[in-house]
Amino acid sequence: MIALLSILVLGFFLGMRHATDPDHVIAVATIVTRQRSLARAALIGAWWGLGHTITIFVVGSGIILFNLVIPTRIGLSMELSVGIMLVILGIANIAGFLRAVPEQAETQSSHIHSHAHPHGDFIHSHPHSHEPEAHPHAADHNPVSFMDKKLARSNLYQHLRPLFVGIVHGLAGSAAVALLVLTTIRNPRWAVAYLLIFGVGTIAGMMVITMSLASTLKFVGRSHAVARRLAMASGLLSLAFGCFVIYQMGFVNGLFTSHPIWTPK
Repeated sequence: MIALLSILVLGFFLGMRHATDPDHVIAVATIVTRQRSLARAALIGAWWGLGHTITIFVVGSGIILFNLVIPTRIGLSMELSVGIMLVILGIANIAGFLRAVPEQAETQSSHIHSHAHPHGDFIHSHPHSHEPEAHPHAADHNPVSFMDKKLARSNLYQHLRPLFVGIVHGLAGSAAVALLVLTTIRNPRWAVAYLLIFGVGTIAGMMVITMSLASTLKFVGRSHAVARRLAMASGLLSLAFGCFVIYQMGFVNGLFTSHPIWTPK
């Protein structure tokens, strides 16, 4: 019993450490840069960790209980999916920054100005007037209005995004975690229990990371200009790291060649 308890405690703290992997932190940073609430940041971390845990548990349990063997190309494709996800998140943040840059006209009326303003959860900026208040679009004509109408009335889509990102990241690490468990824990039930505790540790670790990021952004990003620049920086970092992962998996490890090489890690 003591041995099992020590294994589970180790799994929890290793899960917390796993949450600090660079690709994980970069992915959630691109999402958290849009948040100022610590509670929402914690939820983002929890949903990401839950998605990661689901994939780790499902794939890892299959490997442990049924001795599944993941082919090299499929393993590399799972790793590649992380790079693609980072590129998508990076492009989304960069596009959001570019949309937020006020349009500069050569001549502007003294009553025409531009500043960031919200439409629900969507924040952007464009030139407008307050005498009388005039906007070039209706309040519900914004990039998230369609999602507001089509997806859950309780704004569940805000949580589904980090959940999906966590699921994709779990694909990349599930094989390595399961193989590590197999080499140290021979009892399949204990091994599966370890995966669950590992996942709980990952959720806790990611919640700490997202709350720390949100606290930092809240402190240094009090102005909209600083917040937009931080979002732009996180987008560029995510895009660059995603391209590196794609190159590494596609060409260095040979997914796009005839001699692929894959070592789960």
